[in-house]
Amino acid sequence: MNNKQQVGAELDPTRRQFLVSSAAVGGGLAIGIQLPFGATEAAAQSAADAAEVGIWVAIRPDDTCVIRIVRSEMGQGTRTGLAQLVAEELECDWKRVTVEQVTAGRNVKSKRAWGDMSTGGSRGIRTSQEYVRGGGAVARTMLLQAAANEWQVPVAELKVAAGVITHASSGRTTTYGKVATAAAKLPQPDYKSIQLKNPKDWKIAGKPLKRLDTLDKLNGQKKFGFDLQLPGMLHATVKDCPVYGGKLVSFDDAKVKTMPGVKQVLRVNATTVGVVADTWWRAKKALDALPIVWDEGPNAKVNSASIAEHLKSGLTSDDAFADTNTGDAINAIAGATKKIEAVYSVPFSGHAMMEPINCTVKLSADRAELWIPSQNADASIATLSTATGLPQTQCEVYIQDLGGGFGRRGVQDVVGQAVAIAKNYPGVPVKLAWSREEDQSHDFYRPIAQCKLSAGVDANGNLAGMHIRVSGQSINAYLNPAAIIGGKDKRQLQGMWPEPHDAQFGYTHPNLKIEYAMRNTHIPVGAWRGVNTNQNGIFTECFMDEVARLAGKDPLAFRRALMAERPKHLGVLNAAAERAGWGKPLPAGRFRGIAQFMGYASYSAAVAEVSVSAKGEVKVHRMVFALDCGHIVNPDQVNSQIEGSVAYGMTALQSEVSVAQGRIVETNFHNYRVMRIAEMPKVETVLVPTGDFWGGVGEPTICVVVPAIMNAILAATGKPVRALPLEKQGLKLV
Repeated sequence: MNNKQQVGAELDPTRRQFLVSSAAVGGGLAIGIQLPFGATEAAAQSAADAAEVGIWVAIRPDDTCVIRIVRSEMGQGTRTGLAQLVAEELECDWKRVTVEQVTAGRNVKSKRAWGDMSTGGSRGIRTSQEYVRGGGAVARTMLLQAAANEWQVPVAELKVAAGVITHASSGRTTTYGKVATAAAKLPQPDYKSIQLKNPKDWKIAGKPLKRLDTLDKLNGQKKFGFDLQLPGMLHATVKDCPVYGGKLVSFDDAKVKTMPGVKQVLRVNATTVGVVADTWWRAKKALDALPIVWDEGPNAKVNSASIAEHLKSGLTSDDAFADTNTGDAINAIAGATKKIEAVYSVPFSGHAMMEPINCTVKLSADRAELWIPSQNADASIATLSTATGLPQTQCEVYIQDLGGGFGRRGVQDVVGQAVAIAKNYPGVPVKLAWSREEDQSHDFYRPIAQCKLSAGVDANGNLAGMHIRVSGQSINAYLNPAAIIGGKDKRQLQGMWPEPHDAQFGYTHPNLKIEYAMRNTHIPVGAWRGVNTNQNGIFTECFMDEVARLAGKDPLAFRRALMAERPKHLGVLNAAAERAGWGKPLPAGRFRGIAQFMGYASYSAAVAEVSVSAKGEVKVHRMVFALDCGHIVNPDQVNSQIEGSVAYGMTALQSEVSVAQGRIVETNFHNYRVMRIAEMPKVETVLVPTGDFWGGVGEPTICVVVPAIMNAILAATGKPVRALPLEKQGLKLV
């Protein structure tokens, strides 16, 4: 087997039985290695010959080490990073490492031995690093013990390097492949009883190794969910009511059911109509031509202006709660020598993934199979079970590589739709793929928000007090109401929390008040790369520059004075400023902006170098980032994630999702503008891991991209940018 995504095996019963029976004895798990459709006998035999040494590692006679992965790969490099951690403790030859995606059904049948299968919140590595490293250590321990048993020597006398076991006093050597079968029969020790390596001693983890999935992407062999082809597959696409909260009234299938390739036009659910055909394009053309009557309901009267007024009411209402309230910020500001007040706003933002939403379902009376590019295999199998009425033990989910996720693919709405369609075609795989327009107009958007900030400074230019009031839509109210306690949703103040460890506010002051007023709309919202740290980073870091100007102080110096109790925040701020040459002369017409923020247990800072023409053309020439994520598993991947955050952040700087007549206006890339290649600045990174915690990487730096650029625009023009997108302020990225 290679490191490509695995799908469900269509093997003859004897071969399947043989694969299952070859599972590890000591671990107590009967788990067969999945092979793709059309697998050759040679490939099947290779899989069968792999001895399972614990649940994380299978080793073949040729010394190939198959490392199990349960997190999703969506371009962030998690698969390679997790493999590095296992391989480090395993002490195998990295050149002989390949990976296998664990299916959700295998995890269910093994009583969730592999743990959490979700991938989001920059948790893929940081929350599983201990037990996946433990899995590698367990396998190494079992392999060494097998060699010691064979040679009848104490295991303490053995050493291993790159998968070769050596007994120095006798000169004997063997390899993992030769002892793996015996090792698989040994009792599996508890990984907590094994001392894991000190990261200072890492030889595989912590190194900028090449990703395991790059070659398949370059040669075109990489298959994403949208690419999946199964024998006898049918294709489907859907239209949901264009206004959230509306419903499907009727449709006239007589006009399209005789079109070439069309199999069926059907009501998928109360709000959705679908078409099934022999190709996706034929399904789409029929759906485009289908006369549909919608009941759009009262939300059809809602627009962006009415939503903005709704949020504005939260800036002065009595229903906000204060998560931070030290001293008396209100009176301190009132008595200050100078005062400033500002209202910032950010719009809804779409995920705009390269690969639109899709999945494939195959149903029979006693089995349900799902192929899906999902960020949460646990949620996918639970949704499949609920939709089909089958227990999870009779369901299987094959996670496909994701063509982008950013939080959107954690929601499982497409699964219910696909199951409803596939129930009409038992035994036949049905691929449901949304059009780009459906993907854009039925997203779970980054929450819209407004923020009113006020501050005062004394005669010496020192901060007297600060008051922050966020009014915005709650993700939890839409997706996880149980997380709202007593009407309070702390999630929306992410990055402004007083508590340490995940998203702590970067400043302390004796007079500080931070509040949140919930203002929900009919538009669904969800996780969007960086989630609430993005909005809150803009609000606080841009306003901090405004306060510094009011105080007549340098923005960097002004921040430093408020960060004595936040040494890690200050550390990345100083590192970014130093690398960027803060305070040193710039070429004529260029200006700098700075920002810092914490999210997903990591500390980040950025400096942007920007020019603004007389026509309002904004050119971002250079961005310098500093990141402290505690430990680094692969520095190249960290750098790539930071660069990706620039592209995503700059897209949010210039695009919006707006609402007219209750529906989404921006339905494709002609009116939802993503960052162009020519707009990408030079990006430099300074990695300053302190090595005393595990932080995230995928999301933390995006929260400083936009405020650093906006602060550079303030430096260039003398005018703050308080609302996005830039075009509404007479500015445009070039």
